[in-house]
Amino acid sequence: MKEFSITFAIGAAAVFALTVAAERVLIPILRSHKLGQKILDIGPRWHKSKEGTPIMGGLGFILAALVVMAVFFVVRGVQGRGAEYIPLALTLGLAVGNGAIGFVDDYCKLVKKQNEGLTWKQKLFLQLALATAYVVVMSYTGNLSTAVNLPFTEKTLELGWGFYPIAVIILAGVTNGGNITDGVDGLASGVTFVVGAFLAVCAFSLRDEQLGAVSAILVGATLGFLVYNFHPAKVFMGDTGSLFLGSLVIGCAFMMREPIVGLMVAAVYILEMLSSLLQVVWFRLTHGKRLFKMAPIHHHFEQCGWSENRIVLTFSLAEALFCVLAWFALH
Repeated sequence: MKEFSITFAIGAAAVFALTVAAERVLIPILRSHKLGQKILDIGPRWHKSKEGTPIMGGLGFILAALVVMAVFFVVRGVQGRGAEYIPLALTLGLAVGNGAIGFVDDYCKLVKKQNEGLTWKQKLFLQLALATAYVVVMSYTGNLSTAVNLPFTEKTLELGWGFYPIAVIILAGVTNGGNITDGVDGLASGVTFVVGAFLAVCAFSLRDEQLGAVSAILVGATLGFLVYNFHPAKVFMGDTGSLFLGSLVIGCAFMMREPIVGLMVAAVYILEMLSSLLQVVWFRLTHGKRLFKMAPIHHHFEQCGWSENRIVLTFSLAEALFCVLAWFALH
């Protein structure tokens, strides 16, 4: 237990320190190349003040995570334990792959000087392909089960081949939910920090070193990024960072073989995504009426007069409650 605690503390502290250092170097570079956010007129009018704020800040904490995890894998490899960490390596690969998709999207936005980037079809196709590859390789290596644990019971549900398409949809869906959550200064970082803290508690309870490694990344990366992303933000993580974090969170649930609990943990991401989908569906069904003042739902609360800090605090507290629910589901 003592060694586990020390490993987690060193990992989280290292990711935090490297993230802070990387962002300190990265932000001036992004500013000097005028790689800043373009704000469209469809967003809240007060977001115009954010125009020009550097994006792709997610590169900083992704690089920090990769450096720390490279050291971790080398140490475990020297100890002859490398094969034990295949699920962790695959889950990290999933997150980095989604981060790469986000990087391409951010790059397209910056080059085109507009907010669109990749089309939603292009992005979704790439995410589904990546999720499919993850599920196939995890299954092939014996690290994925088609029997799903049912929360609050000791029963399982065998889904057979039906598990695989459902898993792919969940992976891509929650990843996009994490992306959509990144719309207010500090929101995606704050919510994901809560998730990371919860996963750390689970890791200590289960003595799961792989889960501990993921939680160390999430805690260190989000805290380090919040140094620059707390309102008023000096940098945005962009799709590069939000897709990385979203996929790491849900990938971790599959690594734990607890996809349903993973959905509970990712509840804020999912609610953000559903609010956008419901807005579109309602708008079309009612020929122009809106269910929310603006979607995703964090913008609705902005339109209601909530400050960005209040939104971040409220959503983070809500996330903490969902994590408590997930804890009881696991136990």
